Amino acid sequence: MTGITSITRRPSYSAMNIPRSSCIRCGVCCKKGGPTIHTEDKKLIEKGKITVKFLFTIRKHEPAFDNIRNLIAPAKTDIVKIKGKKDSSECIFYDPSNSECRIYKNRPVECRELKCWDTREISLLYDKNRINRKTLLSGINDLWDLIQDHQDRCSYKKIAELSDKVKCDNIGRKDALEKLNEMLRYDYSIRHLIVEKDKKASEMLDFLFGRPLTATLKMFGLKTKEDAYERGCINDA
Repeated sequence: MTGITSITRRPSYSAMNIPRSSCIRCGVCCKKGGPTIHTEDKKLIEKGKITVKFLFTIRKHEPAFDNIRNLIAPAKTDIVKIKGKKDSSECIFYDPSNSECRIYKNRPVECRELKCWDTREISLLYDKNRINRKTLLSGINDLWDLIQDHQDRCSYKKIAELSDKVKCDNIGRKDALEKLNEMLRYDYSIRHLIVEKDKKASEMLDFLFGRPLTATLKMFGLKTKEDAYERGCINDA
């Protein structure tokens, strides 16, 4: 036997056909991914309860899964989330050996409000008061200027338009590929620049600039070669 039943030695709620009204520590919500950070969670970051190295940004217009509508759609704004574990969507703070959260007393508001047996409260909170990078970095002007420049030059809205041309426009395909390759090279260079100045910043890159384009372009039907960052090489899938 596995899961909470083996720990408590009780039959599952589903087996007893009893509606749940409390958490049974099954870990399903934690395994689906880390929560989104809201303005109510800013104090947790300011006090160091959740450090920036554990966050990543889904950038505006980046394809993202909408848990409420149950579909993938372009993000309307930046979405700052807690990272998942390597090669997994499981929240980085989830401890599967004990079915518990490592930061439970300082967990974000989404985790506090989530009741998987009654999703009304989390549905009301879901896309309200989401925090953004600028709010957390407002006191570091030079860094924010770099982030804004990256956002403009590597816009996912532009990427979506260019990827359509690559797949559907024979005349404009070559030019679109060239522009995508320029974005790829710039995305690499800005990350490299930040790490050159401060090696510890490597842990913050996914928060500062979102996930690398080599990891996200596949969502647009594009693929990159292994040395894509150095050569700026993109192919259509």
